[in-house]
Amino acid sequence: MSAMAALPGPGRLSPRTKDLLYRYAAVLVILAIIVFFSFANDNFLTFKNFTDILRSVSISAFLALGVTFSLVVDGFDVSIGSVASIATIGAAASMIVFRQELAVAIIVPLLLGVTVGLVNAFLIVKLGLPDLLATLAMLFVVNGIQLTYTNGYSIYQGSSFNGEATTGVMLPSFLKIGQGSILGIPVAAILLLVVVAIAHVFLTRTTVGRNMYMVGGNAEAARHFGLPVGRLRTLAYAISGLLAAVGGIVLTSRIGAGQVSAGAPMLMDAVAAAYVGYAIFGQKRPSVVGTLLGALLIGILLNGLTMMNVPYYAQDIVKGGVFIIALAFAFLRKSD
Repeated sequence: MSAMAALPGPGRLSPRTKDLLYRYAAVLVILAIIVFFSFANDNFLTFKNFTDILRSVSISAFLALGVTFSLVVDGFDVSIGSVASIATIGAAASMIVFRQELAVAIIVPLLLGVTVGLVNAFLIVKLGLPDLLATLAMLFVVNGIQLTYTNGYSIYQGSSFNGEATTGVMLPSFLKIGQGSILGIPVAAILLLVVVAIAHVFLTRTTVGRNMYMVGGNAEAARHFGLPVGRLRTLAYAISGLLAAVGGIVLTSRIGAGQVSAGAPMLMDAVAAAYVGYAIFGQKRPSVVGTLLGALLIGILLNGLTMMNVPYYAQDIVKGGVFIIALAFAFLRKSD
């Protein structure tokens, strides 16, 4: 009798089937989208197109990784778009305005990103502001700073800055980050995979990373066990700012200029990719590997829709629908 009760009724999925669906549904969706666009356009399933997808995804993926680190400690960083924007200005100004070498052009935007992350952490950890409101405020502040610094103009070779002509150039070695390839694979994609591997090992194999997950799961319990909750949250936001700045560097290298507010349009794609990561493999928690797959899902979707000549404003509808489905899988799974 008990055995009969354990059997799924008509039209109901068994627990094992439901578990497999939760774990692999997002991956199956990615594969289904690839198959669909392959039939819809002969040029979709080509090596060149996939390298283009990897090149474009690498920028938003770095921002999404930043969001992921804030989610790990039960936070939410929406300042990443502005961080990427000010990083592009910092990198471009270092080379074009101040005629500095490659090391400076990379270190300056990274320092800017970490600084914004630390200010976010101060507002949240020390002043007790809600994560969303604190980082939203910083989004406006940072955006205002980069617009004020540039007077609202982009920085590119031959442009004027504060009324004077610039004499610097975008270094070829810097441009290779966003435009170069190794064996046909974009350098930016290789850099992204390396960062994802390091971040994955850090979060899952180190004590600090596992403690960050504990803070995100239950901050009060983590504090009870003696974990430095404030410092762990500060570290998460500093890493978030750092990764957003890396995305800004890749963006600058790809377009060959420092465009004002260039990172702002990538915020929602980054947030969507990070949350889609919840639905990957049924992990029920933020994951850098899930975020990477989420970014690929969005990148493949947008690329395929563009090749089908779907208007950009309609693409947002499709992207929003995929986001809703992913969140439904993630949070229904969490409620089980």
